[in-house]
Amino acid sequence: MSTSLLPPPQLSVVTDNRNESPHDDTDVIAEIKRLKKERGATILAHYYQEGEIQELADVTGDSLKLARAATQVDSPVIAFCGVHFMAETAKMLNPSKKVLLPDLQAGCSLSDSCPADKLWRYQEMLRENGRKFQTVTYINSSAAVKALSDWIVTSGNAEQIVRKVPEEYEILFVPDQHLGRYLSEVTGRKMILWPGSCMVHEIFSVQDLIAMKKKFPQGKAIAHPECPQNILEHSDFIGGTEAMIRYVGGYAEPTDFIVATEANMLWQLASKHPRHRYHPVPGITCACNKCPHMARNTLEKLRDCLRDLTPEITWQPEFDKAKEVLERSLLRD
Repeated sequence: MSTSLLPPPQLSVVTDNRNESPHDDTDVIAEIKRLKKERGATILAHYYQEGEIQELADVTGDSLKLARAATQVDSPVIAFCGVHFMAETAKMLNPSKKVLLPDLQAGCSLSDSCPADKLWRYQEMLRENGRKFQTVTYINSSAAVKALSDWIVTSGNAEQIVRKVPEEYEILFVPDQHLGRYLSEVTGRKMILWPGSCMVHEIFSVQDLIAMKKKFPQGKAIAHPECPQNILEHSDFIGGTEAMIRYVGGYAEPTDFIVATEANMLWQLASKHPRHRYHPVPGITCACNKCPHMARNTLEKLRDCLRDLTPEITWQPEFDKAKEVLERSLLRD
């Protein structure tokens, strides 16, 4: 249906830790807890953060859960352990609060793949050619791109939002072509797909996934819809991170789960459901897929940002329009 644009508990996680050197973060963790209390701060952490950061957070979640949680925060300071577009979202939904991001360079390959000026030109071209469309934008995008959008979606609410778009409109889905293709198949809606992809989910090895399914014949393969179609075709369950947690929780007996998403998600799964065994699907070029942008946030940087109250996400002109779209898409049923 779619067309593409042209050019903690004891964790039962199976990983390879041979290259990791043990270190004691006790003092840094104690500092973070002290500074958090002194600053009156709330720590929000995405599921793709290292487990040590997730353990310190007041709220952990996917983009949708964290966006909604940000609106419930009473404290004057939010320390957002995630990537830049997520901290932007928290600021837009909390204009009066100080929103900190431990490392401003924590970006996103999906967001980078869709610059606002390029999207605007493409939208204008479609209009000039008489195309009637609405732009549905994955939350992994800049505030400037969100301001050009009709709807913002996360993997948790994307299907629901797509079904809201009136049938007389085509859907321009940006920036994740794999999520867009999956949604097109699920909903039957024709889409124009922007050619973006997540650098982590893009490189899972389908050969390794097939081999792991043979190794664990009773196991269940679960995959994020940002994965390419060849990975989804070999998966028993497809869903965002919150949906993965619910799915895994539905198995009472200990089960092997083969997981195709960012590797730190295994910490969250094992933390909530430690009776199971979790096996990360390798990437084509590495044994374990971790997002290098998420990894820029460290315990030391979290401590420093709470101490110095910087780096801070400040209000930008495009936030006004983007905030309207975010609230309509994420905060209203």
